[in-house]
Order: sequence, then C-alpha cells, then structure tokens
Amino acid sequence: MAEVPDDVKYTAEHEWVRLTEGSSTVRVGITDYAQEALGDVVYVSLPEVGTALTLGASIGEVESTKSVSDVYAPLSGTVTARNSALDDQPELINSDPYGEGWILEIELSEPSEADALLDPAAYSALAG
Repeated sequence: MAEVPDDVKYTAEHEWVRLTEGSSTVRVGITDYAQEALGDVVYVSLPEVGTALTLGASIGEVESTKSVSDVYAPLSGTVTARNSALDDQPELINSDPYGEGWILEIELSEPSEADALLDPAAYSALAG
C-alpha cells in the first residue's frame, strides 16, 4: 500500500502539494503511488525558477527505467525553487517522495485553486 501522508493535499495526477499556513508558497512532488508505478527514476526535467505555471499544464517530466511521465502544475503560480539535488540524484523521488524527493516550490497566483485539491482520504480512494 502506497504511503499517503496526512499533511499534504493531492491531485488526481498523483502529485502532492504541501501548503504552509500563512504562506502563499507551496512545495510540490509526486506521490509514493506514482513513484512506485514509475519504477527507478533516472532523470527529472524541471522548469526554471521564475517560470509562470498554469493549473493543469505540463511543467516537466520524470523519466524512469520503464517510461517517461509528464508532471503537471497542481496550481497556478511562479516557480520560486527547484530541487537541484534531483539533477544528480533523481532516485531521491523513489527513496523519499514526500521529503528530499520534492520537485519544486510555487508562489501561488490563485490560492483559491488549492480548495479543489484532494484530501488524503479522497486520494487514497483514487489510488486504491
């Protein structure tokens, strides 16, 4: 059974979003379920800091030994940080998807979009 932490929200595309109370910046990654389905991650393509993101748009790729999967913007905003550790250690997504394997941080332009994210129970039902 894939890990589904209670402290993050989820998308139907198997990404997680960690919202920080009182902040309009969120941290984003792919879920444990997604990394298990992908297999060994060997390369991650991420947008540069300063890139404007639109909810639902493809923002990068995660390449594994099995396939290449798009990463979608879970919310609209601007990239404020990217996890450069993934350039040399893409396997962090496999070993610690909710921690050291985070993908990027976004300064939200439409914070109300977060209301549509899935809670852990809804995501668990989806990921089954």
